[in-house]
Amino acid sequence: MVESNPPLLHNFRELFRHSSESCVARRSEVVMEECNLPLIDLSGLRSEDRGEREACASAISRASSEWGFFQVVNHGIRIELMRKMRREQVKLFKAPFERKATCGLLNNSYRWGTPTATCPKQFSWSEAFHIPLTKISEEVCYGEFSTLREVMEEYAAAMQGLARLLAGVLVMTLGHQKGVFEESCNERTCFLRLNRYPPCPLSPEVSGLVPHTDSDFLTILHQDEVGGLQLMNDSKWVTVKPNQDALIVNIGDLLQAWSNDVYKSVEHKVMTNTKVERYSIAYFLCPSYESMVGSCREPSIYRKFTFGEYRRQIQQDVKITGHKVGLPRFLRRTREQHQI
Repeated sequence: MVESNPPLLHNFRELFRHSSESCVARRSEVVMEECNLPLIDLSGLRSEDRGEREACASAISRASSEWGFFQVVNHGIRIELMRKMRREQVKLFKAPFERKATCGLLNNSYRWGTPTATCPKQFSWSEAFHIPLTKISEEVCYGEFSTLREVMEEYAAAMQGLARLLAGVLVMTLGHQKGVFEESCNERTCFLRLNRYPPCPLSPEVSGLVPHTDSDFLTILHQDEVGGLQLMNDSKWVTVKPNQDALIVNIGDLLQAWSNDVYKSVEHKVMTNTKVERYSIAYFLCPSYESMVGSCREPSIYRKFTFGEYRRQIQQDVKITGHKVGLPRFLRRTREQHQI
């Protein structure tokens, strides 16, 4: 068998060889339920009718509370821009592995597999470029992929505008000014992540991206028609039916903490496909590392923390345990816990 680009199969086999049997993910015989996420037409936010604007905002808030995920159409991002971005993304990932991994492309942001994995169930069968928005304008980052720069700049700006709009709606529905996150979340702190999930010759139960929650305020996902995204709903995994006309939005840990658990940061994952590769692009609305995250109301479920502190705790947990713990680390102790 010819080795894949990147060499995921070699690494996965090494993990499998050194793992105890109990740590190896077994194929499930359970048929996965397919779901249609709440679909929200954002043209309602631009309506001259106040009732339509309020109904649209209410739908966004309700989906964020009940699902932690929703889809948006009529979002204002040009279809042709998204198609151009996808074409450039495919061209980038088709480059030889050695070139992606060693030539400094996109601020040396290339990553693949899971370097911290100690067993197969912690391994992500994928590759990605995780790029700070501050770097996408730097010509030196692109090498021979010069046509990617202009498209990515326009795409990032469009996603930034949509993310601000949605964050503003979610903040205002809880009775706060929409500019709450504007100072802490800007092009200096946010990211684009270009993802590719190669075909996996092993079990389709291998994770393209292992179960996790997002560590930001919110994420906007542009995915292709292949599918593979699953999320936790009512204590079970459900498969998200792809909709090429829609963008997917999900709540991150920081917005759950800020909203005092009104909005939900939901665990999700990506499953592999044995025959077809999958592409997606995620935009992450993040604050600066110094930004303090506190609750919008009292009594607060979580203690105050900075984004930098949160990221450091995640990295420490992953290093020690192999997985992210996240918000439970930042719960306020009850009086009874203090007395123990």
